[in-house]
Amino acid sequence: MATIAAEEHEATEEQYEEQYEGQEQEEEQEEEGESASYHHISELTAHGIASNDTTKLAEAGYCTVESIAHATIRKLQDVKGISEGKAEKLRALAQRIIPCGFVTAAAEMQRQQDIITITTGSTALDELLQGGIETGSLTEIFGEFRTGKTQLCHTLCVTCQLPTEQGGGEGKAMYIDTEGCFRPKNLVAIANRFGVNEEQVLENVVYARAHNSESQMELLKQASALMSEDRFVLLVVDSATAHFRTDYVGRGELSERQMQLGQFLRQLQRLASEYGLAVILSNQVVANPDGMSFAKDATKPIGGNIIAHASHTRLQLRKGRGENRVCKVYDSPSIPESDATFGKSSCFCPYPIATLSFAADQRPTTENMTDVVPSHTCACILPSALVALGAAGIEDAKD
Repeated sequence: MATIAAEEHEATEEQYEEQYEGQEQEEEQEEEGESASYHHISELTAHGIASNDTTKLAEAGYCTVESIAHATIRKLQDVKGISEGKAEKLRALAQRIIPCGFVTAAAEMQRQQDIITITTGSTALDELLQGGIETGSLTEIFGEFRTGKTQLCHTLCVTCQLPTEQGGGEGKAMYIDTEGCFRPKNLVAIANRFGVNEEQVLENVVYARAHNSESQMELLKQASALMSEDRFVLLVVDSATAHFRTDYVGRGELSERQMQLGQFLRQLQRLASEYGLAVILSNQVVANPDGMSFAKDATKPIGGNIIAHASHTRLQLRKGRGENRVCKVYDSPSIPESDATFGKSSCFCPYPIATLSFAADQRPTTENMTDVVPSHTCACILPSALVALGAAGIEDAKD
């Protein structure tokens, strides 16, 4: 009798343990679902979709239920092994899981208020952009060479990893390089500027080099797969138009170039929407033959209306006096047209240029410089300010 009672007790304990483990798994799934803004494609297997089909869809770049719900039947049919009937079934199922109908303006306003912004590292730029780079949208940065486009992209790769209370997104960054300008050592310098761990910053940035326009498109499929498995808050494409500009030459291929560029931008919009990413596109400029030679800026961004309509916010960078750079809001649905000046160096200065200027009759001293730039130790102080400090005979001023 004692043996039977012991066996019953052990069986009861095993049942409790199994039940407890099941509850823990359910809680973990609920927590993951709450933290993620998307539904992984594997969730469709619980609704009768074969795992073989979800694997094929993931390989084609459809790694979320949202991507299925928002795709066209024709695009889903392009996936090997997906027939028209199966594509219709998949999309109907995805649209039952993902709400695709109308919502009230109040609900949409609340959603937009919850969107986080990523600091640029410059107070002047953050004020211009009303907080920083917006997530869930495409931001185009264009300008001629040496205006700070790539440097700003590097800075955002670091600041996106900061806590949200410090203007970050608490996530990883992805960098697609088309011109070979990515420099990890710049990330180290910027990490030191913000006082974060260098090794951790480098590990949280994934990098790929695109060698042609087709490679750019393929990399977006890999990007979607990585984003579905980890938290990414930033995707940089530097630059978005370089390969399209050289792979399609002449007016005879202009139509094809614009069509392929439009497809690339549409995929970026999808990634931004599904994963809540801040997508940064750096863009080249071309001389405007229609513009007058004596105009202040006779250049225009490449891509024409295709990239103009795809980008939510367009920022123009141009050279200012000395090492200063000027950022102008070229187009935005929510930010008025205005500009701001900042200093270009190995790291972005968190103080506006205006705070580093002095009146003609004001003699710079250690005391008033401390008031203007408290405990400032990065190498962003303007050369003009350094000259003024030298003239004042200040020996203890830091770089």
